[in-house]
Amino acid sequence: MSRQLFNPNIMNLGVPPIPHVQRAARAYDKSLGPLIDLSQAVPDYPPPASLLEALSTKAGDPAWLGYGEIEGEPVLRAAYARDLEQTHGSRLTADNVMITSGCNQAFMTAIMSIAAPGESVMLINPWYFNHQSTLSMLGINTAHVSVDASTGFLPDPDKLAAALTPDVRAIAIVSPNNPTGAAYPAELLHQIYQLCVKHDIWMILDETYQDFLPAEHGQAHDLFNENFDNHLIVLSSFSKSYCIPGHRLGVAVAGTEVLQQMVKIMDNLQICAPRAAQAALAKCMPELTNWRADNRDQINQRAATLISAMDKLPGWRIDAMGAYFAYVQHPWTNESSFDVAERLARELGVVTLPGEFFGPGQERYLRVAFANVVSEVIALLPERLSA
Repeated sequence: MSRQLFNPNIMNLGVPPIPHVQRAARAYDKSLGPLIDLSQAVPDYPPPASLLEALSTKAGDPAWLGYGEIEGEPVLRAAYARDLEQTHGSRLTADNVMITSGCNQAFMTAIMSIAAPGESVMLINPWYFNHQSTLSMLGINTAHVSVDASTGFLPDPDKLAAALTPDVRAIAIVSPNNPTGAAYPAELLHQIYQLCVKHDIWMILDETYQDFLPAEHGQAHDLFNENFDNHLIVLSSFSKSYCIPGHRLGVAVAGTEVLQQMVKIMDNLQICAPRAAQAALAKCMPELTNWRADNRDQINQRAATLISAMDKLPGWRIDAMGAYFAYVQHPWTNESSFDVAERLARELGVVTLPGEFFGPGQERYLRVAFANVVSEVIALLPERLSA
C-alpha cells in the first residue's frame, strides 16, 4: 500500500479562484473588444510620483538590504499609528502595530496565534475565500453564519451568538466586505466586539478596503478606544490604498501580548516584511492623505457608473455594493456561477469571480471588482453582456 505523499489539508483545497477564471479568459477571441477584467482587486493606476521615487531610492540603498525587525520597521509602525488617529480617531503606539507581507499573511499569523488544529473560527458566509482556505490548510474548522440580500449581507449578532460553540476561538469579519462590498455600520461592529468579549473569544476584523468608504460613511469604528488587548485583532493592507500590491505589505493592529505570539510565527514564515518598501511608504504616507481621498472619490464614481450600467440589463441585479466590489445576481437560474463566469470570460471577455468560490449557496452570484477599471469601460458592460 502506497503512502500519502502530500498533506491532505492541502490536497483538499480547491484551485486558486483567480487563475481559474483567467484561464477561461485566455480563450476569449477579442471579437467584442478588449478584455474587461473585473476579477481581481488590483488598482489600475500607479502610485504617486513621490512614492515611486522613494521606492526606487530605498531599493537601491544598501541600508535596507539586511534583515529588519520582525515586527516591522519602527518608522512605518509609528507612521501607521499616527495615520490611525486620522482615520479612526484613536491614539495608538507603534507597539500595537505589526507589519506583515500582505494582509493574507497577517490573517494567517493572527489565526495561528489564537486557534489550534481541531478548534474553530467563525466566518460570515459568503466569506473571503483565502480566509477559509487558510483555516482548512491549518486544520482549523470553519464555523459559519450565512447572510443574504434581505439583511444587506450583514449578520445578526443574536444569530452569531446562537451559533457559537465551545470550540469557536474567534469571529472573523471583513468590512468593507469581500466579496459583497457591504460596509458594516460602526454600531454593528461594536455589537459583535461586545459579543466576543462576553464569550471570551477574539474578533478579527479585516478592513483592507476601509480607505475607500464614501466620506459620508464617517469613521469606520471606534473599537481602538475599547480595552481591546485580549479580544481584538484588526488587519489591513497597503496594497490597494497605495497601489503597491507587488510589494506585499500588510498590517496587524492588536494588543502587545497577541503581537508577541504573532512575532514567533512571522520569524518562521518570513523573518521580516520587505524593508525598502516599508521605508518608502513611511516617508510618503503623511503627505498622501489628499491623494488617497481623491482615489476614494474616483472609486465611488466607478461604483455609480456600475449601478447605472446594470440598471440597463434586464435580469441582472446588484444585491450589495461597497468600497471595491459589487455582488451581482446573474439571470441564469439553472446555471452555477462557475459555468456562468467561465462563459462570460470565454465568450464575452468579461472576467468575474463565481459566487461559489465564496461559500455554499452562492450559485446565483458573481463578484464584480469594479474598482479595477475606469468608468468609461464599466459603461460598456450593457452592450457587452447583452451579447
